[in-house]
Formats: sequence, C-alpha cells, structure tokens
Amino acid sequence: MTRSAALALDVVVPVYNEQQTLARSIRVLHAYLTDQFDEPWRITIANNASTDNTAAIADALTAELPGVHAVHLVEKGRGRALKRVWLASPAAVVAYVDVDLSTDLRALPPLVAPLLSGHSDVAIGSRLSRGSRVTRGGKREFISRSYNALVRTTMGVEFSDAQCGFKAMRRDVAQRVLPLVEDNGWFFDTEMLIIAERAGLRIHEVPVDWIDDPDSRVDVVGTAADDLKGLVRVAHSLVTGRIPVDEIYAELGRPPYEPPNPPTFLGQVLRFGVIGVLSTVAFALLYLVLQYVMPAQLANFLSLLITAIANTWANRRLTFGVRGRRGAVKHQAQGLVIFGLAWLVTSGSLLVLHLVRADAGPQAEIIVLTAANLLATVMRFVLLRLWVFRSQRTPAPTRIEPRTSRDEVTSRDAGSRTDAPTRQEVTSS
Repeated sequence: MTRSAALALDVVVPVYNEQQTLARSIRVLHAYLTDQFDEPWRITIANNASTDNTAAIADALTAELPGVHAVHLVEKGRGRALKRVWLASPAAVVAYVDVDLSTDLRALPPLVAPLLSGHSDVAIGSRLSRGSRVTRGGKREFISRSYNALVRTTMGVEFSDAQCGFKAMRRDVAQRVLPLVEDNGWFFDTEMLIIAERAGLRIHEVPVDWIDDPDSRVDVVGTAADDLKGLVRVAHSLVTGRIPVDEIYAELGRPPYEPPNPPTFLGQVLRFGVIGVLSTVAFALLYLVLQYVMPAQLANFLSLLITAIANTWANRRLTFGVRGRRGAVKHQAQGLVIFGLAWLVTSGSLLVLHLVRADAGPQAEIIVLTAANLLATVMRFVLLRLWVFRSQRTPAPTRIEPRTSRDEVTSRDAGSRTDAPTRQEVTSS
C-alpha cells in the first residue's frame, strides 16, 4: 500500500496493561475509520510501559491491520504517552480515544471536522454538555461535575468537561502548547485545556454518548488529590507568567470582537448592590444549614468562601464589565484576599457576640453576621473598584494578521490509509 496523500488524522489509543481489551477495541476503531473517513488516517497504539502482553498484541495488530502503528515507551504515564506521540506525529490533526471506547465513535467525525477545516484549534468530547447521553453511577457523576465546576470557577475557563477521554488538536497547536504541559498523568488533559483556553485558542465541544467502564482501574481519590495539586501549580504558573499565554495568543490566537464599554459608576453601584444582596442571602442560607453540622466558625468560613468566589466572578463579569479569561486567576486570588479581610470582620463580630452573650443562639448569630457581612460588602466594593479592577478598562483589540503557516489537508484519495504498519521504540531522553 502506498501513501498517496498527506496524513490528515492520527488517532492515538494510550494503553497500560490492556491485554484483555486492546485487540477488540482496535479492530472496532479500525473498522469505523475505514467505513466513515475518506481523509488519510492512521491509528497509533501508545503503549506506556505495560508489563503484561499488551506490547505483543499491539505488534500483532500492526502486522494484521493496515494503518495501525505502535509506539512503545519505557516509562509509565498516560499524559507522557500522549505528549510523545502527538508531538512526533506527522498528521494535520492528532486525536485520542480511551481504549475501552466508552465514548460512542459516532462523535469522532464532528470532533475532528472543525480542526481539519481550520475553524477551531482544540476539540473535546463532553459528557456534561446539553445533548450528551451518559450512563454512569451517581458517585462518579457527582465527582465529575464537582471537579469541572471547580476548574471553571478557579481557573477562569469555560470548557465543560476536562476529563472525557475523547480529544483532538491541530498539529501546529499541539507543537506550541504541549511542551508547556508538565503533568504526565491524568491531569494532562486539564492542564492542556487550561493553557489552550487561557491563550485564547478556540475549543470546540461535542456532546457525546458515553457509557462508564465498570472495570475502570482509575484511583479516584488519588487522581483527585493530584488534580488539586495540579490546579494550584498551574494557577501559580499563570499568575507569575511562567506559562506565556500572551505569546501563544500572538502566534495562534484569534482577534476578539470589540468589547462593550464598562458600566458607569452608578451602574456599577446598582449591579454591585444586587449581587451583594444576593450574596448576603446566599451566605445566610448557607450558614443556617452548615451550622447544624459543624462549629459556627467553620460554618462561617465555608459560607464566606463559597459566596466570595461566586461574588468575585459575578462582579468581574457584570459589575465591572471584564470579559475574557485574561487576569481571571489573578482576580480570583485578589478576591480571596478580600475574602480574608471580610472573614476577619465577620469572625470578629461573632467573637464579640459570644463575649457579650455567651448563650447567644443561631438566630442572634445570623443577625450579627448578616450586619457584619453587609459592612464587609461595602468594603468589598471599594477594594474591587480601586484595587482589583482599577485598570480593567479593556483596550481595543490589536489586529493580528491571519496565520500563514497553518497546515492544510490536501488531496483526498480513496486509498486513505498509510504505508505498511510500523513499530517504533521510544525511550526516555
């Protein structure tokens, strides 16, 4: 078989000790691509340090199926495998699917189409989008939604599902973004998407049909802990400029639309007042619930923390008219400083109440804390306006010339697969 056109799509399947499912899944994927894709494609099995018979099965599949390629790494790590294979791939678009094929493959054409056309930079399957059909247990559903909500709130991003094993990128985007991704494990996806979106790249989302794999060996608790550490690391890198999102935007980003004018001072006061009232009500309701299951000071702290994050987000967007992701993490960090000051005010009021009335009940606590929270709200407006968003009048966008180095997919041929299967050994440098 000869290669008659440039490789358009490389679908990577990262595997570790998957001897039970590898052959069946690769045959299903191969049959689907053969039937549905006219563009030149290949499948790459990325074996990351398997200790069972996975490597031998992968090599047998490369000999059996045209267009199947195997890469064997000596180090474990799903993120490491994807980074190595994606960066080395000659394809215009690189993608990956989980070996269990939990995601229905019918979502693959709409996943890669906007990348092949150049309309989008990154594409992800989402189990949390409207229109998705997902079958999984309540525990995993809760963990997934909570994690993705945390990512969106703290990192100032909008993609809905960081963890679905169904993603794709254009090669030029991968070459620029992936060297900045430090994680080699399960946090790889989240870190890659945060960098891409914060750099102004366009992320296309596809609702997927997804069925949970009951045999999944992912350590949920350990993965969650690593993810939280990763979020802290990435947030620090963004704030300090270690991740050069402005440079990536200058190279690959798309010019924004003309931003609207921010609200007037009176408009800011009115909007802040409405948000402040809603935050105060939310605080009181949260405290009323939490104080029955934990000490008063801890209930006060958690109620303030939750409402402070939501308050900063709402004021950033609605009161001060700041749009986009630029500075979002820094603004949340400054908002948490203001939260700390507000916590001192409200905690001090609670301490004074109990010094004056040792037998004060929940009703008295709510009255005192509500008054203190109103005072903290006024302080929050002053600090937000004079400190956090003082210079956030968004300038008119700088015109960026269209990219001229974009890879293009040319000449589609009936012979859509690549040369005879190959096997590549990759070692750690």
